[in-house]
Formats: sequence, C-alpha cells, structure tokens
Amino acid sequence: MNPVEILDSLRKQLREVEKELSSPEISSNPDKLMELSKKHAELREIFVIEEKIEAKERELREWEDLLELSPPDEQEEIKQTLEQLQSEIEKLHIELKMRLVPDENSDRNIIVEIRAGTGGEEAALFSADLFRMYTRFAERSGWKIDVLDVNETDLGGYKEIIFEIKGRDVFRKLRYESGVHRVQRVPRTESGGRIHTSAASVAILPEATELDVKIDPSELRIDTFRSSGAGGQHVNKTESAVRIVHIPTGITVSVQKDRSQHQNKARAMELLRARLFDMMQQDQLNKMSQKRKSQIGSGDRSEKIRTYNFPQNRVTDHRINYTSYRLMEILDGDLEELVSKLIEADLEIRLNELKDSLE
Repeated sequence: MNPVEILDSLRKQLREVEKELSSPEISSNPDKLMELSKKHAELREIFVIEEKIEAKERELREWEDLLELSPPDEQEEIKQTLEQLQSEIEKLHIELKMRLVPDENSDRNIIVEIRAGTGGEEAALFSADLFRMYTRFAERSGWKIDVLDVNETDLGGYKEIIFEIKGRDVFRKLRYESGVHRVQRVPRTESGGRIHTSAASVAILPEATELDVKIDPSELRIDTFRSSGAGGQHVNKTESAVRIVHIPTGITVSVQKDRSQHQNKARAMELLRARLFDMMQQDQLNKMSQKRKSQIGSGDRSEKIRTYNFPQNRVTDHRINYTSYRLMEILDGDLEELVSKLIEADLEIRLNELKDSLE
C-alpha cells in the first residue's frame, strides 16, 4: 500500500467521522464530540497538504509547458522556477508522510550527549566538531542551545558535552543522530601525517516532564562537590556542582556548569528525567518486533551510523547507504539534506507499518 492507498483509507475515515459529527446524538456527548473534533482536525490537515501538493504540481506542469514555448533567453529563469517548485513539492511530500505516521515525541525538545570514544585527544577534538555542527544547524533552524555540562580537554576538545536544544521539530529532525560517529583524518596531534580513525558517540534524549517520569525523592542520593575545569583548575571554591544517583536504576548524572548549586540541581534533575524516560522507551522498543527495532532512529547507541572522511571530502550514512561529498558544509551545520534523506527512509518503514495496520 503506497501513500495514495493510505490516503484513500483515511479519506473513508474522514467521511465516517463527519457522519458521526453530524448526527443529532453527538451534542449530548461532550467527550465524544471533543474526541471526534480532534480526529477530524487531524485528518483535515492531511488533506489540506494533499491539496497543496496538487496545486503545486499543476503549477509545475504549467511552467514546464511554458518552458517548451519560451525563447532561449527566458529559459534559464523558468528553469530556476521549476527547480524551486520541485523543491517545494518534495518538502510537502515529506510533510504529508509525517502527518500520515506522526511521532508522539516529534514536538519535544531534546538533550544531546556527545562523548569522545576511541582515539584519545583526536576523539575529543572530533566531539567538539560535532558540537559545533549541531550548534550551527540549530542556528540555521532558529533553535536555542543551552549547555548543561562539559568536560573540556587542554586542546579544546570535549571528553563529554551535554546540551539542550529547544525549538520547533527538534526531535523530529535530530532523532536520527544517536549512535557512533567516526572520523578519518590526519589529527592535529599527529606529526607524521598519517590518517587516523577516531570516534565519538551521540545520544539524543527527548525531553521529559514530571508527568512523563515520576521520581520518588527517597530513591535519590544527592551529593555536592567543587566544580573543576580543563586541567583540573577549580572554577570556583564553593561546592556548587551536583551529582544525583537514581538508586533503583543506578543512573548517575552530574552538572557543574553554573555557579549556583540550585541551578545545577535543577539541570541535573532535568537530565536524570530524560535518561529515565529514554530507558523506558528503550525497554518498550526491546519488546517490539525485530523489524521495528531495526528502524532508523531506534536509538542504538552502539551502532556505527556515519563516517566523516576528510581525505575524500566524504560523509557516508551507513544506515541508508547515502554519501555526500560536502563534508565541510555538513560540519558547518548544513545538515538539511542528510536529515531529509533519513526522515524519508524512516517514513517509508513506518508507512509500511501503517499499511499493515490498515489492511
């Protein structure tokens, strides 16, 4: 079943919902009325996007006809218009697929954890490169970044950096970044000019609220200690850093960024809640079918997902076998193309699951 067939099935659902909404009895059942009204609005949004696609495709055909009849000096401008329309249609198709298979976490903010892996100092420098890449992408997307905690090396790399990203569609676009990122290049620390392979792991945690995860204060052990920076120097002389241990799971978080113990504790609780929520989701994932577990963006942190090869100016995403030769642009935050490819591949899997549920 392709998206067209799924739309036909949803169109039938829309007619059924409209029929129920028009029945005289519905006014005496406020809860049912609210439920049906919400369902009607969600379905209508899908078909509004479909109508936009059809309108853009009609416009595209008109410009294609015009191109055939136009003189050579006008064709370049018409071709640019055609490219723009094709790009708009592609984005609408992706938006339509997203509406067909919505994700309950898609509107959440996220906490990102980047940790240096194999490769020593070079892995820490690569972690800093990844942080800059996400920072630049966030700037391009109009998102806000807030660093929660960082463990910096003497050369400016990061053994670990944890930060929050807030904004529209943050989780929807960056959920696919979880996993091991590998870099192949001549390290700054290498005098012999040999290419090394280093790695860093990225974890994307959807932000959780107190309603998502209830934490019993009696199950927490909270310690304070002095903050320290790169090289071990003290950031301040007060015990403002906070470490929280969730005793039932053994999950430990620590935050030392702020000079205020109160602020660090609040940030640590936010991070702990996100990790517990992520653990709950991973447990649910493990109970699902192998097909679902292999889905792109499933969050397997041990999976090697991407290679950044500097000698070949190449970035390869191994999950979808996609390669781009725009390495420097990508590291500068131009992630839109990669993100779009990953979303499309993931949506195809989820559309097939929807197909199975509708048949």
